[in-house]
Amino acid sequence: MKKFAIAALGGTVAGLLMTTQFAGPLIAQEVDKPANVYQQLDLFGDVFERIRADYVEEVDESKLIEAAINGMLTSLDPHSSFMNATDYTDMRTQTRGSFGGLGIEVTQEDGFVKVVTPMDGTPADSAGVEAGDFITHVDGESLLGLQLDAAVELMRGEVGSEIVITVVREGEPEPFDISIIRDTIKMTAVRGRTEGDVVVLRITTFNDQTFPNLEENLTKAVEELGGMENVTGFVIDLRNNPGGLLNQAVMVSDAFLESGEIVSTRGRNPDQAERFNAEAGDLAQGKPMVVLVNGGSASAAEIVTGALQDHHRAIVVGTRSFGKGSVQTVMPVGNGDGGMRLTTARYYTPSGRSIQALGIAPDIIVEQPRSAPVAEDEADAEEASIAQRSRSEADLRGAISNDSMTEDEKQQAVEELEKAEAVAKLRESDYQLAYAIDILKGLSVLKPGEAQEDQASAN
Repeated sequence: MKKFAIAALGGTVAGLLMTTQFAGPLIAQEVDKPANVYQQLDLFGDVFERIRADYVEEVDESKLIEAAINGMLTSLDPHSSFMNATDYTDMRTQTRGSFGGLGIEVTQEDGFVKVVTPMDGTPADSAGVEAGDFITHVDGESLLGLQLDAAVELMRGEVGSEIVITVVREGEPEPFDISIIRDTIKMTAVRGRTEGDVVVLRITTFNDQTFPNLEENLTKAVEELGGMENVTGFVIDLRNNPGGLLNQAVMVSDAFLESGEIVSTRGRNPDQAERFNAEAGDLAQGKPMVVLVNGGSASAAEIVTGALQDHHRAIVVGTRSFGKGSVQTVMPVGNGDGGMRLTTARYYTPSGRSIQALGIAPDIIVEQPRSAPVAEDEADAEEASIAQRSRSEADLRGAISNDSMTEDEKQQAVEELEKAEAVAKLRESDYQLAYAIDILKGLSVLKPGEAQEDQASAN
């Protein structure tokens, strides 16, 4: 029976099942436990038969049993759940990087569907869905009182069809509607680019393609800058990354660590404990690194963040992460058509800390400000741009020239200024990323010897 571990929210996180229990005196002995279990199973059979015979409408027996199994699993924790044949196939497809839907990672809170994160480049992302949004209605139908799986089912549909979701967002006085066109979601696990002489690696999920994509994008970006000697540092952007496969989180962490523990997992029994260690080899060749996280960074993303933070390999910037410190094992059940996602272990960062329900606190907390107000018209925008321009000596009529620099040196100074201005402009669209790049720029002005001493003391 094939099983694999997932360190993620799992696509759709099942909501808590509220139950009322009546407990009498604990008089049963250990030897009576099997008899009590059989009695409870008999009770389940009695209830099932009564529903099938007397419920006001005819019931689908298979759906009734599925609901009972799912209720049993979801009563354990928010991440354990049952998957029928369709859900199981969708889950396996998603871990391979392509699936149909809106492109949002969701959980359930206060009876409503809450967006953990919209995935980069998906219909939900393009439509303006944000992490933290509450979805209250789908096509006018209220989600209040529905289990998460049922609510997600309402959001499914054919590729190309339209869905209208009603959203409640913090800071907005009234709920509002967002129209989204369903599409096939093709997850690009890693996107790489350069900002000046800094390499930015945006990791959106941890699926089968994450580590290969990381290697490919890192190599390509370094080549664009003319080699590692021209790279100031790396930004690993894990914001709004809901997690994914545990082995991919280990491989990504290992890519930037020379040695030491990456993560450990501990299950119910001591013999279930596992420890994952790094092997020699750093794709970034010791260059400074910043990891960006926020409240949408969960599980596998937190494993990477915790490993790099505990080894002092990277500075963590942003806001507190989601705080999912458990590992789910996905295993086929029955005849193999369906599956079960069961929480089997907690994971711990190299320093031995669990981030379950706590999250990872950044080394430097940086909030992402809301977008600045848009000018009412082009004239206002131009006027604002002119007002913001500063005058310098070079702008003065008759200013004398600089005779201490060659033409090549002047050109280099101009290029460096343009890079700095590009980062400054980036603050308008992505303040957190610009802040991360500023940190790397600051580290780069240290003398090489000082930087090496800092890195050695950190390790």
